Amino acid sequence: MHPARARRLKLIVIMLIGVFIASGFAALAFKENLMLYFTPSEVAAGKAPTGQRFNIGGMVVDGSVIKSTQSVEVKFDVTDYEKTITISFADILPDLFREGQAIIAKGKLNTDGVFVADEVLAKHDETYMPQEVADSLKNKNKPQGNRQP
Repeated sequence: MHPARARRLKLIVIMLIGVFIASGFAALAFKENLMLYFTPSEVAAGKAPTGQRFNIGGMVVDGSVIKSTQSVEVKFDVTDYEKTITISFADILPDLFREGQAIIAKGKLNTDGVFVADEVLAKHDETYMPQEVADSLKNKNKPQGNRQP
């Protein structure tokens, strides 16, 4: 083989190895930063990973918000009208956080089945609902309660 061809072949092999290594690092970073979305029903069914970050969304159950008197920690329940999951959040809630409204929380599920959130996102006005929450609630019936005509 001619020396110039041998150098080109070595260069091509080195470049291919570099591309494969860079692709591996990119895939690893993507996998680590992937944030999956789960509904309370999916979390209750065990489909959500324990100890890995993911998003959960639903409606905040009326009367479920419990604020700690010792710290800023808040516990509340989120439902998709089939199952309910308790969320613990140890930070200041967004100003637009309300009972009976849609939220998305980011965090991890602990071994007790409580979702420990490190971020809570609340809707920004009365007509907005996060698309993931709207899709998960679409085929589920909201309890009507005691409404009078």
